[in-house]
Amino acid sequence: MRTFLFNKSVFWGVICSLVFNINTALASSRIKDIADFEGVRENQLVGYGIVVGLNGTGDNIKSINFAKESLISMLDQLGINARDGQLKSKNIAAVMVTASLPPFARQGSRIDVTVSAMGDAKDLQGGTLIATPLSAANGEIYALAQGQIATGSVSARSNGNSVTKGVPTSGRIANGAIIENEVDFSLESLKNIRIALRNPDFTTARRVSDAINAMLGQPAAKATDPTTVELEIPAEYQNKVVDLMTKIEQLQVQPDQLAKVVIDESSGIIVIGKDVKINKLAIAQGNLTIKISETPVVSQPLPFSDGVTVTQDLTAIDVNESVNSKLSVLDSGVNLQELVDGLNALGVTPRDLISILQAVKASGALQADIEVI
Repeated sequence: MRTFLFNKSVFWGVICSLVFNINTALASSRIKDIADFEGVRENQLVGYGIVVGLNGTGDNIKSINFAKESLISMLDQLGINARDGQLKSKNIAAVMVTASLPPFARQGSRIDVTVSAMGDAKDLQGGTLIATPLSAANGEIYALAQGQIATGSVSARSNGNSVTKGVPTSGRIANGAIIENEVDFSLESLKNIRIALRNPDFTTARRVSDAINAMLGQPAAKATDPTTVELEIPAEYQNKVVDLMTKIEQLQVQPDQLAKVVIDESSGIIVIGKDVKINKLAIAQGNLTIKISETPVVSQPLPFSDGVTVTQDLTAIDVNESVNSKLSVLDSGVNLQELVDGLNALGVTPRDLISILQAVKASGALQADIEVI
């Protein structure tokens, strides 16, 4: 008679390895591509500044008071008293400067900035941004921006005509800001890590925690909600958090998703998820076209009469309803490809497809959520 000893840690490692191998077989995404780590984030910076050196395309300081006051204040700081003078310059512009402070950015490193006109400036191309402090939501200054602006746009004007390509009132300065202050955050001092999914889902959160536990060989991670996976840092990775995060972000999982149809009515764009299903139903689509045309008709008075020339519009209305509309039957449980093929067979346009999908959802036959953006 044989006696088997039960080792709990070995048993857990085997179970987690099986789960991890099953998930890996269907893997499509790394954890770093579907989730973010606590503390590893950007911070938004903003500042108000003055652009100089414009070729007569700046703000009209007679009507834009804040541009005039900003110019006077800047000259005061340089020891020039311009308050008693008549300022007429059109070569300056008041702007907002924005930037993103990367995580763990260090003093002396550079970041890109975006410059956008606030007043009635016509073009910022070729202008130079004067030193502008950039602060975060807490009011602290973290960077200083300065440099020449590139808009990547073309603007030309002549008498009564103008051509504009791109947005000349907004531009960028590559490496235009120097980081002056750092955000204090120490990864090595963390005792646990929270991983936030970018697309909340119970199944995906569970798969992420299972993959991490399989890699560690112990139940260190658990999904606390559809968005968050909490990880207690194992003893062997204390003061080695970066090594642990490097291994975790490379793990492969299969993200799950809701059956959803996303509709952008303004542009007619439709995105249908692969898990969208519909019950058996019949669809008919008809096209009703109404064409209205007006032709001007001129009525001239008789020669040597006191009449006047009269112009009237001759209106013609044409109503055309397509006779090729068909009633199509879609079987229960059809997938995305069959749904698209069936609707394309009806010759529907994206606009018609939006109305059809909304009608199918209202009938209860569409087993998916519709999100209109």
